[in-house]
Amino acid sequence: MNQSNPAAKDVTLEYPVKGMDFLAAGEASSNIKHALQLVGFSPEIIRRVAITAYESEMNIVIHAYEGVLRTVINPEKIVLTAEDTGPGIAEIELAMKEGYSTAPDHIREMGFGAGMGLPNIKNCADEFTIDSTPGKGTKLRVVIYNK
Repeated sequence: MNQSNPAAKDVTLEYPVKGMDFLAAGEASSNIKHALQLVGFSPEIIRRVAITAYESEMNIVIHAYEGVLRTVINPEKIVLTAEDTGPGIAEIELAMKEGYSTAPDHIREMGFGAGMGLPNIKNCADEFTIDSTPGKGTKLRVVIYNK
């Protein structure tokens, strides 16, 4: 984890995430949730950020070679970005549909890949953008306002 100057208005938490590393899967999102609890965000905001962070982290673990989960925290909003190198998403509109998944059978057998990750992220977001280039990777940006 890299953390910016705590005296500054923004605090940045950054975590590398490796593809197929199920032993470490969930650590980054858990650390983000804990940091928000320590700072005193409301349970509702923490819940939305935790869901977004976990789903984003798991998408990197399941689908990408590697990536970074970054969270910028300030009193007004939390900005979460997940950026990976991997196969990318050929059809974003299709990937946004509940239940659609490209996860292989061995991932589904572990209980992942139900096709709810991106829809859950979008449902928790006040702002949601996704850019993906097939064969290169995906960048997701979510803003959750502290309201």
